[in-house]
Amino acid sequence: MNKGLVFDFHRGTTHDGPGMRTTVFLKGCPLHCQWCHNPESINPNREIQWDEKKCIGCLQCVNNCPNGAIEERDGRLVINHDKCQQCYTCTDNCPSKAISVVGKYWEIPDLVKEACKDKMFFGDFEGGVTISGGEPVLQDHFLIEFIEELKKEGVNIAIDTCGFGKREVYEKIYPYADVFLYDIKLMDSKLHEQYTGVNNNLILSNLKNIANKARVDGEKRIWIRTPLIPGATATRENIDAIGSFIRRELIDVIERWELCAFNNVCKEKYKKLDKNWKFENEKLMTIEEVGELSNVAKSYVGDLLVVSGLTRKEE
Repeated sequence: MNKGLVFDFHRGTTHDGPGMRTTVFLKGCPLHCQWCHNPESINPNREIQWDEKKCIGCLQCVNNCPNGAIEERDGRLVINHDKCQQCYTCTDNCPSKAISVVGKYWEIPDLVKEACKDKMFFGDFEGGVTISGGEPVLQDHFLIEFIEELKKEGVNIAIDTCGFGKREVYEKIYPYADVFLYDIKLMDSKLHEQYTGVNNNLILSNLKNIANKARVDGEKRIWIRTPLIPGATATRENIDAIGSFIRRELIDVIERWELCAFNNVCKEKYKKLDKNWKFENEKLMTIEEVGELSNVAKSYVGDLLVVSGLTRKEE
């Protein structure tokens, strides 16, 4: 039986698709967005993280690690991931749970049961289950079997995707998905590769294919989402280019275009994984900055535009 690696659940969400939803986050992503708000989602394997705020300094993890993969350095724990053999002796023996494992393997029946715990609320609010990540299509065999079983339960299914996957996988997913939450981050292919590690040719090709299918059956809901990242995606040129693409290729099939304003609350996640984050000191965008880009986007899609995320007042 297929097993899938899940790193988180969010219940009662209202921003990951229509209605009230349970979002299941699958681990692993083929992109390496420099602004990623879920750094624990990128690695397709389980990994160890350390929460400094929970640590009581007992050093049981250092003393018990059979591979010498953990050491104390300047008052901090440093995990050598090359030495770590994923034995989890450290997590099993940590009295304060400061060291933990990111990711848990689930079998399909158990995950379906877990995802459907709030099913009684889905119908009343047009909700369902959203499969996010990371990038869910990276675990394609597990994903397909999972959504097949969810559909047997009569659950509305949303797929939150960056679009970077094999076309045949999206072909298999399509009949079961009710909603696609599809990212368009950057239209310039070179900039896309600079900031995410891959160009956007495959991403746009898959999106066009989904849109063409949606025109035929008239049943799918497509939400386009664009993160507004200062100095990267949050430029007039980029929003202009995305807006032009949407009006030219998608305007008759999408339900909304959402601009998601940058936030920096995820910086603690990077610290737990002992990773540097380029945007750690970046401030929230101002109301005026987001408003200016929103006006550009609205000129292309009108009332289909939705703006989300935190902002700050002009200083």
